[in-house]
Amino acid sequence: MDLSQWLGWLIAVTVLPPFVVSLLTIYPVRRFAVQLGLVARPGGHSTHTNVTPLGGGIGIWAGIVVTFALGTLAVALVRNNVALQSHLPDQVVPHLEGVWSRVTQLWWLLAAGTVLTILGVIDDRGGVNPWLRLAVEFAVAAFVVYGLNFGLTAFISIAWLTKVLSVIWIVGLINSFNMLDNMDGLSGGVAAIIATSMAIVMLTTTDPGTSQPQLFVAAMLLVVCGSLLGFLWHNRPPAKIFMGDGGSYLVGFLIAVSMLMATYASSDGSRPHAMLAPLCAMAVPLYDMTTVLWIRIRQGRSPFVGDRSHFSHRLVELGLSRTQAVLTIYLVTGTCGLASILLTHVELTQAIMVIGIVGCMLLLVIILESTQWQSDEK
Repeated sequence: MDLSQWLGWLIAVTVLPPFVVSLLTIYPVRRFAVQLGLVARPGGHSTHTNVTPLGGGIGIWAGIVVTFALGTLAVALVRNNVALQSHLPDQVVPHLEGVWSRVTQLWWLLAAGTVLTILGVIDDRGGVNPWLRLAVEFAVAAFVVYGLNFGLTAFISIAWLTKVLSVIWIVGLINSFNMLDNMDGLSGGVAAIIATSMAIVMLTTTDPGTSQPQLFVAAMLLVVCGSLLGFLWHNRPPAKIFMGDGGSYLVGFLIAVSMLMATYASSDGSRPHAMLAPLCAMAVPLYDMTTVLWIRIRQGRSPFVGDRSHFSHRLVELGLSRTQAVLTIYLVTGTCGLASILLTHVELTQAIMVIGIVGCMLLLVIILESTQWQSDEK
């Protein structure tokens, strides 16, 4: 399939609708944020200086759900209508039945994501006990893994272990994006870069069973990206609204599940190292979460209590402006995203080099930050 012939069409139907819906939906959320109790006030570990609306996640959720509702309706109308199919690219028509067969799964996923969005909005309004929050996250993740049968394909023959790792993966990514949401444009921008990178992986890595691009997963990631771009219009510095827990939980969940739904290795099994692509793409959020938890635990503080020990805050303390810190993290994330794309298309020797580049880049960051960590521990 020659993607270049209809890539513009794919972007038009997966990125533009959620972008528009998210962008427009957030305007009323901003206007009524105070009445909804969705406001972030200065103080504590927060670095912003003005009262700022929360609830950007509502717009992100609307962009994703409305787009998939329209898409579901469109596929239902077109799949048995030859006249309407004539308006679609020829390469898309054979995939209509395959997409339709996964609609039920899609809406169960969106329902699970909606539960997390509601949990996050409640957390934004008045806070939720961290143990209850984790319990809900694990319950939703377990539903996806055990109920919908999504899980890692990591060449591990022990079924129960892959399922447990899959649940941990989902919960870990939910919280990594939540913890990354600490500066204007940061979590949303990083998530958009990761979603785009992984969508490219899906479009350029064929499913061994069909030898076709993984359109369903790619479409999900591109819809998430489009909705995030609509949110970033409002969240760019100085932010008019924050994503809030409702948005970060949803985005982390959908990206995590999309990575579980995907196939990375080639059909002949010659590139098993491709399964590391999600880890490369997620290197920055996972690095931030790991180092923050390490710093908090080492200093004898609760891992659940927010602070200013995040990657972005540490870059600012090293002398960067907040905008420079965010752009630096974008650059590192983009590099890791490119590495994830390369990893699915190279042989073992080149893959070792790609992984080595990512490892050296993260090690360089650690070395640059080590002085600041030492001063924090004194």
